[in-house]
Amino acid sequence: MMPGLPELLVILVIVFVVFGAGKLPQVFGAVGEGLKNFREASQAPSKEQDVTPVAKQIPGRAAVEEAELVQKEKSDS
Repeated sequence: MMPGLPELLVILVIVFVVFGAGKLPQVFGAVGEGLKNFREASQAPSKEQDVTPVAKQIPGRAAVEEAELVQKEKSDS
């Protein structure tokens, strides 16, 4: 349920009384920056995760066959 205009005005008056006129820009600036950081963190992939596509992680069949041939040639020598 979304708050209407009267509810928002009451909330704004309470915030004004609690924090005072001098602190309001700092409070709203901190809230805005926190929301911005949250959005960026939720949209960007984690740096800890490996974002390499699965196709690049698994060698193709030709590469496997080549590696087997090289290994076989080394064992024959």
